[in-house]
Amino acid sequence: AYANVYTQKDYYLASVADSIYISPVGQLEFKGLTSELMFFKDLEDKTGVDIEVIRHGKYKSAVEPFLQNEMSDANREQVTTLLNSVWNSVVKEVSKSRKIPVEKLNEIATRLLARTPEGAKSLNLVDKVAYEDTYHNAILKALKTGREKDGDSKDFEPYNKVKIVDYAEKVANSGVDFSANDKIAIVYAQGEITSGEGSESYIGDGAIRRALKTAREDDDVKAVVLRIDSPGGSALTADLIWREVELTKKVKPVVVSMGNVAASGGYYIACNANEIYAEENTITGSIGVFGMLPNFTKLATKIGVHTQQVSTHDNSSEYSPFMPLTDKFRAITQEEVERIYTTFVNRVAAGRKMTFAQVDNIGQGRVWAGSDALKIGLIDKIGGMDDAIRSAAKLAKIKKYRIQNYPEYEKDINDLLGSLGVPFMSSKESLIKNELGEENYKLIEKIKIANSRKGVQMLMPFEVEIH
Repeated sequence: AYANVYTQKDYYLASVADSIYISPVGQLEFKGLTSELMFFKDLEDKTGVDIEVIRHGKYKSAVEPFLQNEMSDANREQVTTLLNSVWNSVVKEVSKSRKIPVEKLNEIATRLLARTPEGAKSLNLVDKVAYEDTYHNAILKALKTGREKDGDSKDFEPYNKVKIVDYAEKVANSGVDFSANDKIAIVYAQGEITSGEGSESYIGDGAIRRALKTAREDDDVKAVVLRIDSPGGSALTADLIWREVELTKKVKPVVVSMGNVAASGGYYIACNANEIYAEENTITGSIGVFGMLPNFTKLATKIGVHTQQVSTHDNSSEYSPFMPLTDKFRAITQEEVERIYTTFVNRVAAGRKMTFAQVDNIGQGRVWAGSDALKIGLIDKIGGMDDAIRSAAKLAKIKKYRIQNYPEYEKDINDLLGSLGVPFMSSKESLIKNELGEENYKLIEKIKIANSRKGVQMLMPFEVEIH
């Protein structure tokens, strides 16, 4: 591996390499994890825009920034536990790859001992401090091409390279027997859970339910692997997908493979599978429910806007953001939140063969790392997609099989032509992404999804990224 600068994420990935190179004037970041949360209660008071919150779960901190100006003890406890679990997993893997004791790695992080290339090399975090041409020359030597240069040189002979996507596809298909009639279906559920068709970036009930139904009714499909990477979202959509998993499980085995995150609604759609696999760093759990209602009554009054309603019945009006939230409406909404939370806990209890009290004790919106989720029974095994596929084959009692990927999304002709590289037929989303860049597009997508949220939500309280 080679880099001029290693972030913690970069180094974690590179740590499994046989040799690690770093530029003589580069940097290596190895300092531990920190979580930063923003709170908006004072901003609400100053602007007159209130966020009315109805929730169940003392750890359901997705709404906490709108209720107060600092972290609750419960939230601080869960974030601390989560960060320590993720960090412990990281240093355990780095320790194994680099043969450095965990205690020493923690000392390095605490004292920032590896921030310079020389310091990183002396501590065995990297193997070589050298420029990129030296790195390429070392690859030529390892390939035994006979074309390597003597000593350092700014020039190096080219060698063939393989894109990581092509390599991953080759590895994925290398063990596949295309002559086999039996199939294992992999259904990908990625992104926040919303209503509608869904896409590659968010989960809708349309495509996912259709995929599960198709796999269930295909006699050649002997088992289903549901690959989940989702922080949750709509409670209604999550339950509709849960039902499809339940129906599928009655016909053939369903094994869940969790990616980076399968929390709240993401865990809801996983909890009734025959087996659940997660990585040690997977963020899961967050068994809790909340609803948020923006209210502009104070702001409207401040600028001279007044609202009145005329109704035929006491409860005929829907919630109005320009009228104060009444105790009666809050009680009705709280009742709905409690009903959905009870359903959530019952679903998990049935799927994981636990009592209601046991699930409630580890629920309440609390987030868990995969390593801790294994200890408390939320998952069955630590492992990746390959492990889940092998487990599905074993449960289906098949040895020769091929993979069938789902879902297929319904797209219009513009999307199809755009994907083929016809620029003037690219979708609106593709054009915006190309114009604004990937990061800015992701921010716009988050705002778009947040604006589309309706009804009671099962959503993870925060995002976790290692930088």
